Amino acid sequence: MEGSKVFTTVFADSAQREAEAADQRAAGSTRGPLDGRIISVKAIFDVAGTVTSAGSAVLRRLPVAAHDSVVVANLRTAGAIIVGKTQMTEFAFSALGTNPHDGVPGNPRDRNRAPGGSSSGAVVSVVDGMAEIAIGSDTGGSIRIPAALSGAVGFKPTSGRVPLTGAFSLSSSLDTIGPIAMSVADCAAADMVLSEHHTPSALRPASLGTFRLSVARGRLFERCEPEVANAFEHTIQRLGSYGVLIAERSIDAALDDLARIDGIGTFPSIEVGATLRGLGLGSLEGVDPKTRVRIEAGEGILAVDYVRMMRLRRAAVQSFEQSFAANEVLVLPTTPIRAPLLSALEDDATFHECNGLVLRNPRVANILDCPSISLPLPVGGLPVGLMLIGRRGTDRRLLEIASTVESTLQRGSMPTTSNRSDQN
Repeated sequence: MEGSKVFTTVFADSAQREAEAADQRAAGSTRGPLDGRIISVKAIFDVAGTVTSAGSAVLRRLPVAAHDSVVVANLRTAGAIIVGKTQMTEFAFSALGTNPHDGVPGNPRDRNRAPGGSSSGAVVSVVDGMAEIAIGSDTGGSIRIPAALSGAVGFKPTSGRVPLTGAFSLSSSLDTIGPIAMSVADCAAADMVLSEHHTPSALRPASLGTFRLSVARGRLFERCEPEVANAFEHTIQRLGSYGVLIAERSIDAALDDLARIDGIGTFPSIEVGATLRGLGLGSLEGVDPKTRVRIEAGEGILAVDYVRMMRLRRAAVQSFEQSFAANEVLVLPTTPIRAPLLSALEDDATFHECNGLVLRNPRVANILDCPSISLPLPVGGLPVGLMLIGRRGTDRRLLEIASTVESTLQRGSMPTTSNRSDQN
């Protein structure tokens, strides 16, 4: 049964109480945009009375959490009905959704394929209708990748927008927390609660002509499956035909900055080791070999090189932020490939190749500290994701623009006119 692989813990009793309380409030005042909404939370979050296993068998022996994480506490205060903790990849440290300890929920569009990760159970809980909104984490694409591969909307905020207290840390430098849902409006509603940015009005879609989508041509389009490339190009043509301003630009300078950091090491490989030691884990015995090899890659990084990585990142973030024009949003395929077959991922070489491919595009927004969202494209067959990347700190504006893009893609047949801009 697929549901048994989606949740690691189900909160049947407390969810019933929360639902009854929400029903009683229905005739009175609401607690906000998530009052009475059915929410799942990733197994990365502390929930009082449960162990925060973060998808790992070696962490199951930890004591139960004494308190809810800040995110879970905020959800409860907002009247959300929290139905359970969802499956994830071990330590949130891979992007395909596999887990040898707890099982793998099959992709809701094809159960023989990977759902995407690390928020694997999160996306399946939403697409399969077990929850209206799922709360996940995104360190290198772990919200947007499953959204893209499984056909949902996934939003990653700017770093620091959502409090991380009480969440297992894969990378203290890159971790963010955000929602997966079936609409931009639901992601925006969840973001209001998660970020404690309570605004009185609902999300207002951006007006056409007030923003520009810049296609980030170049390296991030390499090795795209034909189905992904065709869906993307058709989408850009369609958006332009409806009046969305479209331009093209290069972000090669930013990618060069990232390559210099990657030439030294990766933040998750280094920082998750510190997290595990802080939890008293002195050995990687019992850790999935596919995860273990990535953690071990960070063990040899010298402290001086880690400091260099931090400094290079700060400079890259500042430079990239300054490169954005007013009301500009970058657009590209979320992942260059669609969901791979789970059977193919049993081979280590194939696993690491596919894992690197799906991470390649989304992780740019994490390292450069930008808000980003993945939208499902209206295609037949396996899902394809469209990723928008906004300027650092422009989270609400990005959601407004994403709402307009979403509604435009949901219109009828494509007109024949075009509206492309040559602005850089």
